Amino acid sequence: MSEQIDYRAFRNEVEAFVQKNCPQDIRKLVADNRKLSREPWSRWQKILHQHGWGAPNWPKELGGTGWNPKQQAIYGEVLAENDCPAQYHHGLRHIGPVLIEFGSPGQKSRYLPGILDGSDWWCQGYSEPNAGSDLASLKTRGEVRGDTIIVNGQKTWTSHAQESDLMYTLVRTSEEARKQDGISLLIIPIKAQGITVRPIRTIDGWLHVNEVFLDNVEVPLSDCIGDVGSGWKYGKFLLARERLNSANTAPLFQYLSRTRYLIAEKLIQPKHRARRAALELRLLNVEAELRGIRELGLEAIEAVMSKTPITTQPSVLKLTSSRLYQTITEIGAEVVGPEFAARMPLQEGSAFDENEQATLWIQNYFFSRVRTIYGGSDEVQKNMVARELFGH
Repeated sequence: MSEQIDYRAFRNEVEAFVQKNCPQDIRKLVADNRKLSREPWSRWQKILHQHGWGAPNWPKELGGTGWNPKQQAIYGEVLAENDCPAQYHHGLRHIGPVLIEFGSPGQKSRYLPGILDGSDWWCQGYSEPNAGSDLASLKTRGEVRGDTIIVNGQKTWTSHAQESDLMYTLVRTSEEARKQDGISLLIIPIKAQGITVRPIRTIDGWLHVNEVFLDNVEVPLSDCIGDVGSGWKYGKFLLARERLNSANTAPLFQYLSRTRYLIAEKLIQPKHRARRAALELRLLNVEAELRGIRELGLEAIEAVMSKTPITTQPSVLKLTSSRLYQTITEIGAEVVGPEFAARMPLQEGSAFDENEQATLWIQNYFFSRVRTIYGGSDEVQKNMVARELFGH
């Protein structure tokens, strides 16, 4: 008979722990809507790992918590509600589960511990200049020579490559009739000979995406995950889990609350009455949709727990949450005013003036534009929903 879980007691336990142990400086970074870098994320990961909560989505035998999907969802909600950052995704939620499912014993023993304790930092080498939403069109090549794969090509929009240790990347190792075939998933150290990382300056003023050039990079065959030529299957496995992350709507509810507070703080004079009412109405509409997708997310979690196939839910969650996040940041930008938008983009590391908080709202507005692209663009998500509803 399966163990009965007291979910209320579990929520209280998580809340007590994060309130006591999540560093205040990190919580302030989240509350201020700042873009996190490796240092605070890694510090928080070490704290969670020491408590045994380093990998909520991993099995116990590999250092995880063994929590079920509902516990994982409660955990994510509590982190967001207390302004604690979600754990860095590329290791724990992306490549980690792929290694657990398809990796060799040697790959698991070598790479999983560094993900757990936060000592290794990962980035994703998927997109290319002409292969973004149509990832199967990638051109980066890997030539198998004995027990080595020689990689040449270019990746782009590679988030956090500038501060990563390792990259998991898809490369074409053979030409097949079907373009999804002949692709392999490799692990490559960012400091490997032949790799060059160049920052891409974005309009939000944060450094978070890069170009990665690979020039005759030698990769041991032992760092190919699973079978050579089967990487598309592993990549799809990863992306399916990435999109279900949108089931956690708590960060959006937090952002909604901050925006309401901003309106109440900035638009207080009688002359602001009509404008304030219009913006508050827009936020009410956002809240209504948020409550709807929260229920859809709970439905998806229940489906996973009952081992019922999930169909359109991840795509609908991704589509809707991305749009709502953009709407919330648009409202925030409207409140602080266009004069701050005119100061963008900022140079990395530049000092803020006394209007720092207003500038942060504008940065987040610009940063939110990418939400409808990464993790599968809106067009890709709509096609997936259409295929599920209407067939091929």
